[in-house]
Amino acid sequence: MKAIMVMFDTLNRHMLPPYGSDWTHAPNFARLAERTVTFDKCYVGSMPCMPARRELHTGRYNFLHRSWGPIEPFDDSMPQILRENGVYTHLATDHQHYFEDGGETYHTRYSSWHFSRGQEGDAWKGHVADPEIPESIGKRGNQDIWRQDWVNRQYLKEESVQPQAQTFAAGEEFIRTNHEQDNWFLQIETFDPHEPFFTQQHYKDLYPHEYNGPHFDWPDYKKVDETPEQVQHLRYQYAALLSMCDHYMGKVIDLMDELNLWDDTMLIVCTDHGFMLSEHDWWAKNLPPFYEEISHTPLFIWDPRSQRKGERCDALVQMIDMPATLLEYFEVERPADMQGQPLREAIASNQPVREAAIFGQHGAHINITDGRYVYMLAPAAPDNTPLFNYTLMPTHLRRRFGIKELRRAELAEPFEFTKGCPVLRIPGRSWGGSHNFETLLFDVENDPQQANPLQDVEVESRLKQQMIRIMEANDAPAEQYERMGLALPV
Repeated sequence: MKAIMVMFDTLNRHMLPPYGSDWTHAPNFARLAERTVTFDKCYVGSMPCMPARRELHTGRYNFLHRSWGPIEPFDDSMPQILRENGVYTHLATDHQHYFEDGGETYHTRYSSWHFSRGQEGDAWKGHVADPEIPESIGKRGNQDIWRQDWVNRQYLKEESVQPQAQTFAAGEEFIRTNHEQDNWFLQIETFDPHEPFFTQQHYKDLYPHEYNGPHFDWPDYKKVDETPEQVQHLRYQYAALLSMCDHYMGKVIDLMDELNLWDDTMLIVCTDHGFMLSEHDWWAKNLPPFYEEISHTPLFIWDPRSQRKGERCDALVQMIDMPATLLEYFEVERPADMQGQPLREAIASNQPVREAAIFGQHGAHINITDGRYVYMLAPAAPDNTPLFNYTLMPTHLRRRFGIKELRRAELAEPFEFTKGCPVLRIPGRSWGGSHNFETLLFDVENDPQQANPLQDVEVESRLKQQMIRIMEANDAPAEQYERMGLALPV
């Protein structure tokens, strides 16, 4: 048996034809839905990039104990478990966060890996002299990342050298080299359509429009204060990059056809999260509540055992289910600490997986959905305390924990999943004040745009109790209950 996972970053469900979009050009995603089972209730777990990837490896929620960081020494890693059980694992990626302080232990869990350079602020090409940056972006965002991105773009004039194209080419090379072999897992992972929404002109030409404003293909994480013309322009920029993703998704489907891989190869197509493109008057992610545009994600799976295709599944699933699904597929025993569930029966017969799922970001709201309602619980304390990071790998996104932070570290007792290892307990904080938003409840079945918050004490109480049970099952730190104003389990 073989398996291919195609993982995009920041792929918006509501912009894809299989999920109702009627204006984006993505014929290969429509084609993909015809060849797979399309999941209608897939939600994020831990946000954003690396927390989601830790879940892909471990099958456990990340955000209850820790923010952004590497694989921990006590973590179970799905690719490594497969490798240790005779399944060759390969990663083809252009996701630069794997090669920064906060993601440094992920790629080495695979048997082999290929990295394509140049996405976003990847420290790739060295220019001492400052590049010429458009005035409209010269004073925005993280200056080091903006500067490096503008340096990198000078080397990405042709589509064939863009990181996404290189990543899929590396994936194709692996497939062509090994398609006659058995027992392998390939993860093709591109950073696109993550911002900046940089792509070739022929994809932009799919969305003709007049625009006379400043250069704008990378929004800051903030409230929308741009003109309607700028907003629409940025949405078209995202759509153009989405269409590029669609083009390369088509190449994978073509390979599956050409090499007759459908008979013995599982195909999973997924993403880590979505993105706000002015909905609810917000750009991006991390800061606003995790509305459906961020948290409700696309998922397509082909399982050659059931061969079910062209149908929908309404089972409530998450990223934590992906490693369990792959281990079960390769007939490898799942570790006891893995909380996710194999999706074999959900794919084959729409069998339910769970009653409810939690999701969130460390130090922000804790959210829960039962597939109909989404409840976003805000922290009870105005100062968002108590809050701690539990880790043996103290790194943030692009840097190590600072000396001042580490001076406040204490050694804490092991959790159930740390295999007897004590961990560092370090005071934490939320990203950008996202905890300041109020508690919200929505009926997303009848209000998918989340325009009308509900006041329903009975539903809220039921979801809180489910949240407590899920947190308890994941051995959440005691202070998380206090921070959220929840009763400690007895």
